[in-house]
Amino acid sequence: MTNRITIRTQGQGLYEITAEVAVVVHSARCSHGLCTVMVQHTSASLLIQENADPAVRRDLECWLNRLVPEDDPLYTHTAEGPDDMPSHIKTALTATTLSIPIIDGRLGLGTWQGIYLWEHRRRGSARKCLVYVMP
Repeated sequence: MTNRITIRTQGQGLYEITAEVAVVVHSARCSHGLCTVMVQHTSASLLIQENADPAVRRDLECWLNRLVPEDDPLYTHTAEGPDDMPSHIKTALTATTLSIPIIDGRLGLGTWQGIYLWEHRRRGSARKCLVYVMP
């Protein structure tokens, strides 16, 4: 079973999508299997990360922005703004697909884990993710 979910972002940051993915898993009525999530964009990515302390997400965002700055004069792909090429690099360094086991009808995440869409562009967007549930 495959569903598409849309996540509206307001700019750079980590947006938790655990609940949206869990709804798809629940509606699939799959007790044991695998859930695959894929973001259908080249300037956003996916991440499983701590969902308890927001400082973790802020630190990750700051770290990645330092690693991949917007003002690199070597970028040639600049037609869509100064954050475009860095967003593609950030996506290449992170993940666009996640696989999560389904155990007893629920996502097999740890106590403090959440699924996040990581928006790398400064402007908001409607990001589409495919959620595939395989028994």
